[in-house]
Amino acid sequence: MVSIAGTAAEAVAGIPDGATVMIGGFGPAGQPVELIDALVGSGATSLTVINNNAGNGDVGLAALIRAGRVRKMVCSFPRQADSRHFDQKYRDGEIELELVPQGNLAERIRAAGAGIGAFYTPTGYGTPLAEGKEIREIDGRHYVLEYPLRADYALVKAHQADELGNLVYRKTARNFGPVMAAAAVTTVVQVEDVVPVGALNPEIIVTPCIYVDCIVRVPAPARAPEPVGAGQ
Repeated sequence: MVSIAGTAAEAVAGIPDGATVMIGGFGPAGQPVELIDALVGSGATSLTVINNNAGNGDVGLAALIRAGRVRKMVCSFPRQADSRHFDQKYRDGEIELELVPQGNLAERIRAAGAGIGAFYTPTGYGTPLAEGKEIREIDGRHYVLEYPLRADYALVKAHQADELGNLVYRKTARNFGPVMAAAAVTTVVQVEDVVPVGALNPEIIVTPCIYVDCIVRVPAPARAPEPVGAGQ
């Protein structure tokens, strides 16, 4: 059964030093800012974080990096105009980076949740990202063998949950949340509202409760700032 935490701090209290944590979001869209802030406050350190990018501005994931809690980033888009905290720590040798093309990142996470042992993809072939990896030629085209990405915890932002933990998302905030929820041992979700069982239309439930371990209600979630240059 899903647990319902009273606060974000309570929801992330079990995350230990050295954990691998998936954090949902595509830039600011769907980023679980309150759960990340609570993780900063928990003191957990030496974390490996899997996210699409490496933080924007000074809040959310950027704040976690700024606080020196992240040992390694696994992401597809680490550099942009306002990723200054990651940039500085990477230049200073204080954080590691595993760069993964965005499609490969999504598929490696999905593969973990689906129980797929590995898969071949043409993305990355002939580049430094394929060095040391198995290469196979299939029908005259070269493919790189990639392995699933799993995590100890996933921090996800959804729009609503019912009391069983079934989730619905709001628009593009859906992004990485569903695949991350399935790929982690423990999934913690912040939602704007928790409704009674049966109140959600089953046709719009995206993440079933089997993948959710803990939910916390954040009725007025903070909005991460738009990345510098967004929309230009």
